[in-house]
Amino acid sequence: MTERVPWTAWPGQRFELGEGARVFDGRLSVVDILSGRLFELPGDGAAGPRLLVSLEEPLGAVAKLAGGGWIAAAGTGIAVLGENGTVRWLARPEDGATTPMRMNDGVADPGGRFWAGSMACDGTSGAGSVYRVGTEGTVRRVLDGYTVPNGPAFTADGATMYLADSAEGIIYRFAVDPDTGDPGEREVFATVEGASPDGMTVDAEGFLWSAMWGGGEVRRYAPDGELAERLPVPVTQPTSVCLTGERLVVTSATVGLAEPGDLDGAVLSAPCATPGVEDRQARIAIPLDR
Repeated sequence: MTERVPWTAWPGQRFELGEGARVFDGRLSVVDILSGRLFELPGDGAAGPRLLVSLEEPLGAVAKLAGGGWIAAAGTGIAVLGENGTVRWLARPEDGATTPMRMNDGVADPGGRFWAGSMACDGTSGAGSVYRVGTEGTVRRVLDGYTVPNGPAFTADGATMYLADSAEGIIYRFAVDPDTGDPGEREVFATVEGASPDGMTVDAEGFLWSAMWGGGEVRRYAPDGELAERLPVPVTQPTSVCLTGERLVVTSATVGLAEPGDLDGAVLSAPCATPGVEDRQARIAIPLDR
């Protein structure tokens, strides 16, 4: 089913590669990946984004740390960003790769671990991986062989993880042990045609929402993989989705567009009664020797 929805845009900033729309403690945040910036957006949409942190390398995604600050997928690894702008690296696992790499999307799971994907800057097929930061602060590669990993997104109980490979047009599903965070065998959840699945979230009813890069829409999938809804978005490259409880928020990008439209690169919102699940905080003990 395709529904027409009334979209509005936050004023001001247009992003080259806006991503990672998240709600932490009732506050909405987004990143502009290629410029390395983290922003907060006022919930009423009356003003534009407010800059929180600026890095000198790409910033793929963040999760709020329970002890303050953020944990970030940035540059070639994982960093802790302080409220005062400090940057402390936990690991840079993609340093020295055969092709230049950068971190991409990431999220905290219900157990407080942080998951993030990496990709080749030139889009080399299969060069990307997925890393997991355990609650003890250790960074481990848990999946590899992906081209542009996006997500992950977790069900409320943490027992199921969805991961998109945008370049392949596939959304995968994994059973996950909620206690250890170990993923099981992957299965194809949905195959996407006419677009590339990008950022995702799971709502309170267990349905998966995904922004469709190049398709100008958001798709909502039932837990069995059936396509339940298609929501047109007035941008060419929607990149991530977030459910605030009252609205659906969608980020977008201008990168690669020869002639961006007026709303391309904007953060958009529309009324949405579907309840979301507030994004989880990362509960990670930061090692003192790093």
